[in-house]
Amino acid sequence: MRGAPKRPIQMITSWLRRQPPKVKAFLGVVAGMAALVLLRAIVHDHDTLFVAAEAVHSLGISVLIYKLMKEKTCAGLSLKSQELTALFLAVRLYCSFVMEYDIHTLLDLATLGTTLWVIYMIRFKLRSSYMEDKDNFAIYYVVIPCAVLAMLVHPSTSHNFINRFFWGFCVYLESVSVLPQLRVMQNTKIVEPFTAHYVFALGVARFLSCAHWVLQVLDTRGHLLVALGYGLWPSMVLISEIVQTFILADFCYYYVKSVFGGQLVLRLPSGVV
Repeated sequence: MRGAPKRPIQMITSWLRRQPPKVKAFLGVVAGMAALVLLRAIVHDHDTLFVAAEAVHSLGISVLIYKLMKEKTCAGLSLKSQELTALFLAVRLYCSFVMEYDIHTLLDLATLGTTLWVIYMIRFKLRSSYMEDKDNFAIYYVVIPCAVLAMLVHPSTSHNFINRFFWGFCVYLESVSVLPQLRVMQNTKIVEPFTAHYVFALGVARFLSCAHWVLQVLDTRGHLLVALGYGLWPSMVLISEIVQTFILADFCYYYVKSVFGGQLVLRLPSGVV
């Protein structure tokens, strides 16, 4: 007796699993470019993408807060990722106040407040459920390189060196702040729904933010890079956005596959993230 016919999504994911890594990477790049073309066609004000990115990030944090308050557990969450997030947000807030205060400063302030609350809950209220042995990413592996890179490549504005260093540092640190969270998921192999929703929201937010910058560069025919300054700094801003997106791309693929497959718990194969 034959089994039930496979649904199209199952056939596609089955075919993708059989492809070598280079083919998967190529298809991922093609899918990303197709998404950019679609966004360019339907979104005329690209600042909308930046606002959407912040909205999706806020939605992800809301899911995280719900998990902590209702389920009374922080299992699967990385305290180190939250601390890195708080660090780059605090530095970015400082830069906003002394360099370019705007509406995004208020949004960052709200995000920092909720992130500090999450850190408090993990450190004190829900400490017994914190998987400290799985959260074993050494954060100095990212903090020190980001600081060194910021000393070498930073904005070419008229502000003093300390402010320009901090600006570069927060841009670089943001791009890799999710790495400890990915390490926790790599160690556990099983990601419960709320944590998966939160990390997927980060991935979507990163993609929308990256799309904002890429489309701005395309529409200005590269003049935006000149407006950001001179030297390597403009290119590093764009590269940081792209790095953030690709760091989470693999996880987002398995998340979507899991959702379409009707699985409540995400199981990651070896080598992912």
